[in-house]
Amino acid sequence: MNGSNASEAPEASRTPLFVKICGLRTAEDVDTAVEAGADAIGFVFAPGGPRTVDPALARSLAERVPGHVLTVGVFRGQPVAEVRALARAAGVRAVQLHGDEGPAHYAELRPDGWTLIRATSSHGEPPVLGELGEDLLLLDAPAPGSGEPWDWSAGSFTPPAGRWILAGGLNPGNVADAIRTTTPWGVDVSSGVEARRGVKDPYLIREFIQVSRSVG
Repeated sequence: MNGSNASEAPEASRTPLFVKICGLRTAEDVDTAVEAGADAIGFVFAPGGPRTVDPALARSLAERVPGHVLTVGVFRGQPVAEVRALARAAGVRAVQLHGDEGPAHYAELRPDGWTLIRATSSHGEPPVLGELGEDLLLLDAPAPGSGEPWDWSAGSFTPPAGRWILAGGLNPGNVADAIRTTTPWGVDVSSGVEARRGVKDPYLIREFIQVSRSVG
């Protein structure tokens, strides 16, 4: 079985706010995030983007991550067999599905022991944590990874209950306001800590985590 049981997920939830840094591709970025106090590190396996990594690279990076930090493979609309093969090859401890995957995907992946994260866009009524079989829920912008924020400050937005993660357009300059406004269980960032698309900035990684911790 790969990784921890879902009930063990995020040992790092011992910290006040769960912080995930996603789309990492270099040892320097991984080391920076871990040393700055990230609770989770995300590797993108969804094809076609500037942050996509192959499983061999992801495994070499994941091996640098201590056990109390969750390693997450991010997928979008890929068949279960492909998700399973890539996640096993990379040695990640969590799987994040960021597409139109239904309950069957989560049911098929559950026996492998990964922490399962459902990522979805926020619109209308807030989604219910666990309704598809996920352990954690992530709310993102309509265009994931674009760096474009969604209106989480709107009075019509109702945060979900439980362990949900805010994502989409966050950066060191707005994450404090986002946390105060929505009171999430965690936050997730990718493009908001980049010097240019697909290239992380170590300073921004550290600042994002520091600001999140000071508020959360």
